[in-house]
Amino acid sequence: MHSGLVASRSADQRGSRESRNGSPQLDAVSLAIIEQLQEDGRRPYAAIGKAVGLSEAAVRQRVQKLLDQGMMQIVAVTDPLTVGFRRQAMVGITVEGDVEAVADALAAMSECEYVVMTAGSFDLMVEVVCEDDDHLLDVISKRIRAIPGVRSTESFVYLKLKKQTYMWGTR
Repeated sequence: MHSGLVASRSADQRGSRESRNGSPQLDAVSLAIIEQLQEDGRRPYAAIGKAVGLSEAAVRQRVQKLLDQGMMQIVAVTDPLTVGFRRQAMVGITVEGDVEAVADALAAMSECEYVVMTAGSFDLMVEVVCEDDDHLLDVISKRIRAIPGVRSTESFVYLKLKKQTYMWGTR
């Protein structure tokens, strides 16, 4: 797919530029590196380099830059139910007042793995990962609902994880 890419010193130094809105804009080589790592996060840098037309050292530098910029993470993805966390839920939250402040408070909670501001019936959607039902009850009733500005919550308890993937590619 990216075999026609030719890397030069200047292309390697670019890696990413800022777009009009101030966020980094990745070049084709960096996007190709991300796609390679989405397929296999343990793929050797030499193999990635061969696929994208860079040396192993250049790939290593690009990957480190992407990690340092927060553009990607390389992590082991597990099914929480198989590693001791028996209860997961998505919690829809309606907020009165400052949604950002509530989102920040939720993001600081270790049980909240995913916090997103939304449009629609809820102001926030939060994925919560807990050890058991008692833990989930405590998190929702005593911690989430205690955050100033939280007006209401609605919980969607996960019964079974059917798909979890991070293979959406790049654009």
